[in-house]
Amino acid sequence: MRLHLPAHRPGHADQAAADDRRAGIHHHHLGRVLDPRHPRAPAFGDALPLDPSPETLAFLARRRSAPALTLAAPAPSPEELEDLLTLAARVPDHGKLAPWRFIILEGAGKARFVQQLEALAAGRADAAKLTAKLGKLKAPPLAVAVVSRTVTGEIPAWEQLMSAGAVCTTLTYAALAMGYGANWITDWYAYDEEAKTVLGLGDYEQVAGYVFLGTATEAPQERQRPDVKALTTRF
Repeated sequence: MRLHLPAHRPGHADQAAADDRRAGIHHHHLGRVLDPRHPRAPAFGDALPLDPSPETLAFLARRRSAPALTLAAPAPSPEELEDLLTLAARVPDHGKLAPWRFIILEGAGKARFVQQLEALAAGRADAAKLTAKLGKLKAPPLAVAVVSRTVTGEIPAWEQLMSAGAVCTTLTYAALAMGYGANWITDWYAYDEEAKTVLGLGDYEQVAGYVFLGTATEAPQERQRPDVKALTTRF
């Protein structure tokens, strides 16, 4: 299906929303039960009709992560973050294992985490490089570590890891749809064993990604996209 969608150009509404967020005014969470953008969560067993959503297709057609260094306060409010994590958990999950968990990094806790990583980096041969990479972690006011935790059993570990990746994707997309900037990254502190210990990871756990959240101080630019036809074959 070819999408013929107009290019999005920031207008007065976009600027007003950004100005409100910088001033600490949040409209997203107000009346979210009645707002179709924030529907009431369905109860177990509810029928969920599959209705077309052209707005979702339009959003996906121009979706773009915001560079981490451009993310500033305000970040999603506690209520908005709760909504985002609830949406992120609605991903394919073979076996209903929920093989992931969230660690929220903000304020003093985030600053303490950065300081401990800086201390780790200082003792490494490539200290300057590792310390510089922490800039993306420092800038955003809020970060969510999505932790993959493999559950032993019939479901292959690979499928559980992919479910954690789906959580990262959905969290990123939901934050963007809410009007915030978001960026999903990994870096040395996602894989370093000592850094994982600092974060509090246990056995069989690893970081699927850090999702950085905040208000984008500048509009992200479109990047080169892959040639889908060149990557597609028919069996």
